[in-house]
Amino acid sequence: MATAFAKKVSTSAVASRQSAVLPKAGRAFTAPKVVASANASAFQGAAVVPKARRSARTARVMSRRSAVKTEAKIGDSLAEFLVEATPDAKLRQLMMSMAEAIRTIAHKVRTASCAGTACLNSFGDEQLAVDMVADKLLFEALRFSHVCEYACSEEVPEPVPMGGKGFSVAFDPLDGSSIVDTNFAVGTIFGVWPGDKLVNITGRDQVAAGMGVFGPRTVFVFAVKGYPGCHEFLLQDDGKWLHVKETTEIGEGKLFAPGNLRATFDNPAYERLVNFYLGEKYTLRYTGGMVPDVFQIIVKEKGVFTNVTSPSTKAKLRILFEVAPLAMMVEAAGGASSCDGKCVSALDIPILVHDQRTQICFGSKGEVKRFEEYMYGNSPRFSEVTV
Repeated sequence: MATAFAKKVSTSAVASRQSAVLPKAGRAFTAPKVVASANASAFQGAAVVPKARRSARTARVMSRRSAVKTEAKIGDSLAEFLVEATPDAKLRQLMMSMAEAIRTIAHKVRTASCAGTACLNSFGDEQLAVDMVADKLLFEALRFSHVCEYACSEEVPEPVPMGGKGFSVAFDPLDGSSIVDTNFAVGTIFGVWPGDKLVNITGRDQVAAGMGVFGPRTVFVFAVKGYPGCHEFLLQDDGKWLHVKETTEIGEGKLFAPGNLRATFDNPAYERLVNFYLGEKYTLRYTGGMVPDVFQIIVKEKGVFTNVTSPSTKAKLRILFEVAPLAMMVEAAGGASSCDGKCVSALDIPILVHDQRTQICFGSKGEVKRFEEYMYGNSPRFSEVTV
């Protein structure tokens, strides 16, 4: 009985489908009208475009797609950007590890002690508690990245084996730590070199350089060798990094950050240069923290930063930990640098010892040309640049 009932149901279903498809006898059959809607299609109507039109359009679309594949976009996550920026998986891992350390340091800067530790580093500088926290976090991040061979910092300048293979990193864990208690912006600076050497190298050998800026916003800024521009990532509330700015050109503009102004007392050339800035009504933007004072050149896309020596004031800025990484970022952003009183880029100065120090100028090409002309009499590198 059950079998007979099943056959009846099956026969009824088939008849129903046939009546839905076939026209009833005596009526003319009219094909249903199909309307293609590009808005309703996930493929934006591409399936209904005539073949003749589609071939030309497809070529244009594929051309645009191939162009997109060669450059990262604003709004990318850090991981998405790094895939576009470098094919080196180890370098991507290192940069992600540094980003994680910077994210953690941003929190520690807001909560760590600013009191002195009553101890000195090997350079004779007093170490602050917040310095040492940042230093420890960065060493741990590099050790657990498994792609770092050696690392050294301003606090621990002798290279320390990290147990990995691929790169060596030099960093200033918290540049400007002495102004943390005043609530000014401070930051982390680092440079990445291939292999196991952190001396007998130049800044131009770097494969990447970056800085974390801890202010009202926390940003991670870096440049990758062979990839155009200097790139800024903003830390979001959920702890992720968002690509918010790409800088490829630094133009002219009246913005200056004059470091070591005491040198104007017995360095007449520097005094004339500073007087020029004042006479031309440049806007003074100087905090005493090298990270924000140089970062503003990249983010504002104009300006100049100077830190000059004199007979009574010695050089304080270290090439390995500060100057070379910042130079890579500024020059990747379209700016220039002048280092060591030699009218050469900071990227071309041989780094012979970890504590090697120098004077420096960062800025637009026009401002660096002006700096060299005032300080040294000429600027052969930028002879074709007008100021």
